[in-house]
Amino acid sequence: MQVTLVTGLFAVFFYLLGCVLQGMKLSTDEPTHNLTPAKGLRNRVFTLGLLAVFAHMISAYGVIKTSSGYHFGIVEISTLISVSISLIALISSIRKPLENLFLGLFPLAIVAIIASLTLSSNYPPTDMSPGLASHILFSILAYSILTIAALQAMFVAYQNKQLKNHRSNSLIKRLPPLQDMEVFLFELLWAGQILLSLGILAGVLFIDNFWGLEGIPHKTLFSILAWIVFSILLWGRHQMGWRGQTAIRGTLTGFTFLILGFYGSKIALEFIFN
Repeated sequence: MQVTLVTGLFAVFFYLLGCVLQGMKLSTDEPTHNLTPAKGLRNRVFTLGLLAVFAHMISAYGVIKTSSGYHFGIVEISTLISVSISLIALISSIRKPLENLFLGLFPLAIVAIIASLTLSSNYPPTDMSPGLASHILFSILAYSILTIAALQAMFVAYQNKQLKNHRSNSLIKRLPPLQDMEVFLFELLWAGQILLSLGILAGVLFIDNFWGLEGIPHKTLFSILAWIVFSILLWGRHQMGWRGQTAIRGTLTGFTFLILGFYGSKIALEFIFN
């Protein structure tokens, strides 16, 4: 428990410092011909993010893995999802200009860590079968990527509104062109949709009495609704070139279904019907 606490606090510190430096980078208007300071600050943010994720992984493992089994209560699974989100965002930022997303993702990780260290769940521990492991892995990766997609959609909405109103500020100047932002949004949606499909399929095929488990029908129903929304949105993008407000609303609607399914079932099982 001491290792879990110490690594969790280190993760909070590194996330917080990385977030502060990213905010400084965003507020600093570097001339376009002088990119060395901005690049150096970008590298420092990336390094702090990696250190935070490494410490967060150790802390999350200590929270979830106990002598009685694996705990997947609401606070435990939230810290696992948040470290997955941070890791995916960091890896993606090597190729894509995603650093501004850190301003939303790093505080989210900090909240998840503090909650996992200060709160405990009454959700009973479980043994980890290969089928359950595959379902959890695919689901967490899907939730993580689709969370990043939802945050990306919010940035696209903000950028779209500012451009329509002919406004320009430090954030708008540092964001990629709107078309590139939308292309990356749909790349995230494709990746998240594939993983969500695999997560649902793994649960149905490999978990015994899948539909009879508490909370599963509710969570699966909303996951399928989210899957349908994302499928329609991706089809519309491919066949009809959907973008702008349609892309934003579709992404946020599907993500809302996921949140309602996952956290709705968790809250009901742990706090209402327990």
